[in-house]
Amino acid sequence: MSDDETRADETREDDDAPTGGKEMGFLDHLEELRWRLIYAMLGIVVGSVVIWVFRDFVMDGFLLKPARDNHLVLQNLRPFGQIFLYMQVALFGGVLLSIPNLLLQVWLFVAPGLYPHERKYIRWIVVYSSFCFIAGVAFAYFVIIPNAFDFLATFGTTQIENNIAVDEYFNFLLNTMLGAGLVFELPMVSFFLSRIGMLTPRFMRKYWRHAVVIILIVASFITPTGDPYNLLILAIPMLGLYEISIWLAKIGYSKHRKSAAERAAGT
Repeated sequence: MSDDETRADETREDDDAPTGGKEMGFLDHLEELRWRLIYAMLGIVVGSVVIWVFRDFVMDGFLLKPARDNHLVLQNLRPFGQIFLYMQVALFGGVLLSIPNLLLQVWLFVAPGLYPHERKYIRWIVVYSSFCFIAGVAFAYFVIIPNAFDFLATFGTTQIENNIAVDEYFNFLLNTMLGAGLVFELPMVSFFLSRIGMLTPRFMRKYWRHAVVIILIVASFITPTGDPYNLLILAIPMLGLYEISIWLAKIGYSKHRKSAAERAAGT
């Protein structure tokens, strides 16, 4: 074999290496992690500042609307409670606004360990993952939360007045939206894991009964009202997301097998 052919083979091997031919040491990984965390925190800070500037609009126009619609009386029971509450909302809103940046930093940190054919999907994964998270938050705000508060407002005797601590109200509100946003990431996570060969649609179909039990448990935590109606409001879409995840896993795994066959044929 000539020197030119040898160099060409080495170049192909470098291109197929997860890091593109450049091996990163432990300290290099720590340095990369440090910068990704810095960029992620900067995104959260910028998002929090934006929410703080428009805090009255966010609070009165969105977050307090479910309480007004169901005639719930909110009470502040702590000194300076509203100040800490506004800071909590600003931080949560900052995280929500910076979700695309957070996901981008996660995937950029993972990217050096991926093959070139896997790294090209990062941009689309970030876009669709952001869409899925925002869709989950919107589903919680427009579907889960109104039904949960409607159940709260109509359940029980009229002799007991529902005066709710405002911090408990916002904890329920924000945790429900965050939980639903994370749950809606299931299809994209399934696609990515199947694309790199770590998850197969056969495995997901085989253990679907276990998945149903896990979905019901997760739904019970995200919707803490405890009634079957609100639990099913979230559990049924989660079952639909699981079926979509199986379909996406089929696509991702078929692409993985095709890429593996092409690499094997080229060696």
